[in-house]
Amino acid sequence: MVEAIFGAVVLLTAVFAFLNGFRDVSNAVALATRTRALTPSVAVLLAAFFNFIGALLSATLAVAVSQRWITLPPGTDGLSILVAGLASASAWGLLMWWRGIPASSTHALVGGLAGAGLASLAVGGTGVGGVDQSLLFQVVLPLVLSPLVAYSGAFLMVFPATWAARYTQPNVVNQRFRRSQAIAAGAVAFGHGLQDGQRVSAVLLLALLAAGYTDGGTIPLWVALVSAVMITAGTLGGGWRISHTIGYKVTRIDPLRGSTAQIWSSVMLFVGAIALHWPLSTTHTVTSAVLGAGENQHFSVTNRKLVIRILGLWALTPAATAAAAFVLALAMSPLAG
Repeated sequence: MVEAIFGAVVLLTAVFAFLNGFRDVSNAVALATRTRALTPSVAVLLAAFFNFIGALLSATLAVAVSQRWITLPPGTDGLSILVAGLASASAWGLLMWWRGIPASSTHALVGGLAGAGLASLAVGGTGVGGVDQSLLFQVVLPLVLSPLVAYSGAFLMVFPATWAARYTQPNVVNQRFRRSQAIAAGAVAFGHGLQDGQRVSAVLLLALLAAGYTDGGTIPLWVALVSAVMITAGTLGGGWRISHTIGYKVTRIDPLRGSTAQIWSSVMLFVGAIALHWPLSTTHTVTSAVLGAGENQHFSVTNRKLVIRILGLWALTPAATAAAAFVLALAMSPLAG
């Protein structure tokens, strides 16, 4: 039974990683295609390449992430929690993509694992260790802080950018910032691979630990490859519904502000992943930076009703996936027992 459930975890992790790349490709390509810095096909290929490199390199961080993240009960109990959490996070991600809403895959996954852990406790099993800290440091604080930092940082960065371009012809300004935006798009994709790749690898490492196939000290090569390949495959699929929301519906943005938003987003992702080991949501970071840069104009261009709706769904994400995973884990409890 352990082997069968472990196989299901690997399959669902691959699906989750594919959907992660499929939905989050918008973070890198939406603004670059909106301002015509890159064509859609070139933007997607660029994002796929840097996502792959970032996700592959992120495997070196996965061991530390899994050790500080959560602890699962051994055997079928722990594997069933992963199945329920991954299934609920994937289903929520599909729903958000269909509605064209940029939402965090990380918050969906942590909420799903928390809900599945509660279901395990409800039937007399062992819950998820460290889930309270995980919810605090990977959901609550990032949900509040990272959008604020991304929004305010991008808003303020527009001032020096516009000051530097004050004597330059608009067509020259647009041309120069389109070039920088092409580079920034690759940087955002690389940062996304670093951030989300390590969490996909960490899930597989937790599954290996629960199944008793590893001691958790090292990460197998196949784990890194599954993470990198599936995120890249999803990126090549291109989730254009969310790209349209970020690039066209949320706010109106020009090459200068688009470049500013993406540069600030990539800096936050790099610092969070490499220097501070903080799990930042790429979706929240980029969307908030786009809003911040777009708001720094002499006229209102933001769709405030849509922004309020997005913020509400961000707050709902962990609760919704927790509820779905709770029900699914209860249904799977005979298998875990």
